[in-house]
Amino acid sequence: MKKILMVLTSVSEIEETGEKTGYNVAEAAHPWKVFKDSGHFVDFASIKGGQPPQDTVDKDDPIQVAFTQDETTRAGLYNTARIDVVDPEQYDGVYLVGGHGTMWDFPDNEGLQKLVGSIYDSGGLVGAVCHGPAGLVNVELKNGLRLVEGRTVAAFTNDEEVAVGKEKIVPFLLQDKFVEQGATHEAAENFEEKVVVDERLVTGQNPASAGGVAKEMEKLFAEAIHQEKAAEQHDSEDLRAAHDAKKSSSHKEREGH
Repeated sequence: MKKILMVLTSVSEIEETGEKTGYNVAEAAHPWKVFKDSGHFVDFASIKGGQPPQDTVDKDDPIQVAFTQDETTRAGLYNTARIDVVDPEQYDGVYLVGGHGTMWDFPDNEGLQKLVGSIYDSGGLVGAVCHGPAGLVNVELKNGLRLVEGRTVAAFTNDEEVAVGKEKIVPFLLQDKFVEQGATHEAAENFEEKVVVDERLVTGQNPASAGGVAKEMEKLFAEAIHQEKAAEQHDSEDLRAAHDAKKSSSHKEREGH
């Protein structure tokens, strides 16, 4: 079982318009189900802590409904940890949930940058979808390189931002920002699923990609668990071999006497 932290925006309205926003429920709910069904533990944190603002729930989506009605999830979302007090060593992976609000409070948040960088540096997984990849901007690793530098990523595209009428409202365009930071941005058609895996970084283009990001993260977790078990078995066999050798040596010594 792995422990995953889902990070949510604390922005409840888009500054320029007053339009209500919050974390995208579908982008939290579908990965939550993937992780939960795989037996992993999911925690929640937000930029400011407390109860994060929630975007609209699609009542026709049973997974969103289950997510909002699950007692453990409701308790976790009622009072989320503030991101800058979260201990990254407690988590095997971090998943950045989208929603337009992330464009204002994810980039350049020192607590979030430290957490994402620390989890990746320690061998953990980093996942993000739609506008969630805004939290990858300017994240530096201990080797001094940006996390996205030289990597291939997916995120909400310029065309999709135009399609939802917010290209002049958001502080920057994610697609352009990643190219500026040395990443290769891959895109599908507007609002079609697109998931990109680059080593232990998994990114998705839009809400339709959220479940896919979690599934790719789960594949990587399963691979890591398999390797851990193989290493444990190897260590166990080495211990047994050492024990048997010691036993045989003692037996020969007794026979020599």
